[in-house]
Amino acid sequence: MGAVTLLVGDLDGMTAFYRDVITLQVLSADGDEVVLGRGGRAVVVLRHEPELRHASPGAAGLFHTAILFETQEALAAALFSVAQHAPQTFTGSADHLVSQAFYLTDPEGNGVELYWDRARTDWSWVHGQVEMATLYLDPNSFLREHLTERAASGATGQDAASVGHVHLSVGDVATARTFYVGALGFDETTGLGNQALFVSAGGYHHHMAMNVWNSRGAGPRMPALGLGRVDLDLPDADALGERLRHHGFQVRDDGRTLSFDDPWRNLLYATAPGRG
Repeated sequence: MGAVTLLVGDLDGMTAFYRDVITLQVLSADGDEVVLGRGGRAVVVLRHEPELRHASPGAAGLFHTAILFETQEALAAALFSVAQHAPQTFTGSADHLVSQAFYLTDPEGNGVELYWDRARTDWSWVHGQVEMATLYLDPNSFLREHLTERAASGATGQDAASVGHVHLSVGDVATARTFYVGALGFDETTGLGNQALFVSAGGYHHHMAMNVWNSRGAGPRMPALGLGRVDLDLPDADALGERLRHHGFQVRDDGRTLSFDDPWRNLLYATAPGRG
């Protein structure tokens, strides 16, 4: 997964949140766009679009951006920062068997997940489906166990982090499966009936997910604050373009990047090494 672009109304406020609360670094700031990430790798791109308004309740769009930390220590540092600077944004936590996750909402209502993966050898697969659950995870116990002096001092701010997965709100799961599995080519890793779908490439538990928990029946999105685009880094973008066109989806190609919309007008960009 590449970076997630958010269209924001308050660029300064949102930059402060992702920098000071989430513990990302400002990689670049150019006019109306700020790029934040870790170790030179972009995680979130904030684009100032003050003329836009928030989407209506029940609209399709972003459910959350999930930021993956390489160690529990670095995750604890980010969680500690949330507790220090913006505890009111915290919305919950869970042990998903494959990962430990903490959830919050940014100042403009975009969901954020902060998580750490267990080793792949600890994941359980049954008939091609990865076993995931939602078990209680006490954030205070997690901090007591993993918040080191180094983490509390902010030293883990140099440790790597990346977009581990992106979770979308969509109108229905069947249409999401047709697009993301049938046309885009992801593997389905697990599903929750007509409520949610989890997909990945390369045997990961999920790179993307789609659910209808807040958006069942939603149609194509109208321009609004929130999700701008999702970036995908692929080994062969040309093959993807051919596949999407074969399934009847429009693809825009500028020679470097493919761009296309899912059935709800969630915008995706795909790039590959050496393209352009």
